[in-house]
Amino acid sequence: MSTCKKARAEGICVVTLDRLSSLPPEIKGNILSLLNVEEAVRTCTLSSTWRDAWANMPKISLRDGNFARTKFVTLVDMVLSLHKGTIEECHISGNKNYHDEFGRWMLMLSRKSPRSVIIKLNSGPMYRIPSCLFSLGDLKSLRLKNCIISLPRVFQGFKSLTYLSLSFFSSTDRDIQNLISFCPELTYLRLTSFEGIKCLNIQSPTLEDLLVDGYFEDINLDAPNLEEAILSLDLKAKSYQFVPIPHDKESHVKQSLGSLSDIEMLLVGGFFMKYLSKGCIVTKLPVVFTRLEDIYLVICLSDQRQVLTACSLFQNAPNLKNLGMLSYPSRTWDEDKASIQELTLQMQMDHLVTASVKEFRGRDYEVDFVAKLLTWAPALEEVKLEWKGQIDRSMVLTKLLALPRVSPRAKVIVT
Repeated sequence: MSTCKKARAEGICVVTLDRLSSLPPEIKGNILSLLNVEEAVRTCTLSSTWRDAWANMPKISLRDGNFARTKFVTLVDMVLSLHKGTIEECHISGNKNYHDEFGRWMLMLSRKSPRSVIIKLNSGPMYRIPSCLFSLGDLKSLRLKNCIISLPRVFQGFKSLTYLSLSFFSSTDRDIQNLISFCPELTYLRLTSFEGIKCLNIQSPTLEDLLVDGYFEDINLDAPNLEEAILSLDLKAKSYQFVPIPHDKESHVKQSLGSLSDIEMLLVGGFFMKYLSKGCIVTKLPVVFTRLEDIYLVICLSDQRQVLTACSLFQNAPNLKNLGMLSYPSRTWDEDKASIQELTLQMQMDHLVTASVKEFRGRDYEVDFVAKLLTWAPALEEVKLEWKGQIDRSMVLTKLLALPRVSPRAKVIVT
């Protein structure tokens, strides 16, 4: 490069650096938020104007990754202690044990009044969430993993919280109920892989999106504005130890379903279907799901009570358009389908357009269910079956192609 060109290039770099250096601290902080914390801290060596720029970063992500434990502890301590002003988002995650430092970190973090907090420390026993974290009045989003939720005696609630996600956690019926009900703006709730909760009480007039996947014995759901729900019982828990729901709880379960009247999408896991089917939820439900257009079920099609429960949902979803199912085999095959035949004679699914069955094995009870779908749905266009069978596929295909259907456009596709 000629001397002239080199001088010109160096001049451009100096001008660019000067322009960046003259930016307000808030803008510098936003720029540095695009880097990981370690890189952002290193910018303090650029010049005196950048010395404390990282301390105004509104978003902080601290992940141990390839850090040695001691180095990561030093980094977190420095960032949380020297950061200036408010932290909009803070993400701390790691796969090493930080129980000795956890309480100190949470105390320092609480003094920064964060709007969004993500804590995912996966190693060792569950981390008990200290009371200082429950005092964050401006918190809007909270995601916690591998923790113990025990509310302080004086809990004012999260008045601005809209998003709550708890996974691999332990708590009690009362603490979870109070945590949810003391969040008056909550719209999204995710509870997965939990222990210590027998009756799950979810009362939230603002809740729109719900995901529950864990073991519980009973559920009380009161969420009149719910639009999407995924309900599943943990397969690793006491899945096969269900007993019929007592009569005094049957109306309680139906009332919970009734609170879903405005829901638009419903996903029901297999063992939640089993839970419902054990509770005599096979008769007419107390509510019509007029806005429900998408249903996804994990279902044992050889279990006549689960099929009857599914049919009860279908009957009360007159505008259902898309039906997705994952079929799983039962340990005990009940071939008595007399009561199913009686119910299906009256089924009508006028708006159903697409249906799919994953892990389709070609069993007679699965073929029979597909046959009923083809006679229930006059607007049906496609039934997609994802094959997982070990029996003669060609024989099953012959049966499927020969099935009568009320919709001339209905196609049965096996992949």
